[in-house]
Amino acid sequence: MAAGATIHTFTVQLADVDRGVYEDMTLRVARHPSETDAFMLTRVLAYCLEFEEGIGFSEGISATDEPAVLVRDLTGTLVAWIEVGAPDAARLHFGSMQAVRTAVYTHRDPAKVATPWAGKRIHRAPEIPLYSFDPGFVEAATAVLERRNSLTLSVTERRMYIDLNGASLESTIHEQRAG
Repeated sequence: MAAGATIHTFTVQLADVDRGVYEDMTLRVARHPSETDAFMLTRVLAYCLEFEEGIGFSEGISATDEPAVLVRDLTGTLVAWIEVGAPDAARLHFGSMQAVRTAVYTHRDPAKVATPWAGKRIHRAPEIPLYSFDPGFVEAATAVLERRNSLTLSVTERRMYIDLNGASLESTIHEQRAG
C-alpha cells in the first residue's frame, strides 16, 4: 500500500515591507512521500513571498501541467506560474507561455539550477527571476519543522527574517535571471 501525503500546518504572520503586504493566514500543506522537507519549505516560502489575491498551491507532484504555486485572477486566468526546485527548460518555457509572470524559487545552488537552461529555448527567459537563499538557510529551517508550525516572516530590502517554531533565522533573497 502506498504511503499518503503528510499534512503540515503553518500559521503564518507575513510582513513583506518591500511589497506592502501584511497578512495572517493558515496554510495546510500536503507533503508527498517523495517530496523533501526542503522542497516543501521552499514551496511555503515561495507562497508567502509571492502572496497576492488568487494565490494557491497546485495539486502537487501529481499535477504535471501546473507549477508548485500559481496565481489566478477572478476570471480563473493563470496570472503567475511559480516553480520550486530545479525545473527543466521545457517546463519553464511552457509555464512562461501560460502565465503573464513566471518565477522560480530554489533551495539548491542557483548556479547548478540555471546551468542546464543555457542555450535552451525558454519563452521570455530574461524576465524570469530565479530566487535563492543563503547557503544553509533552508537546511537550518527544515531542522525545526514540525507537523504544526508557527511562522513569522518579515521582508525588508530583500532580506528575509523568519521565526519558525521559536528558531530565528535570516537570509538575503538572492535573484538572478533565467536568461
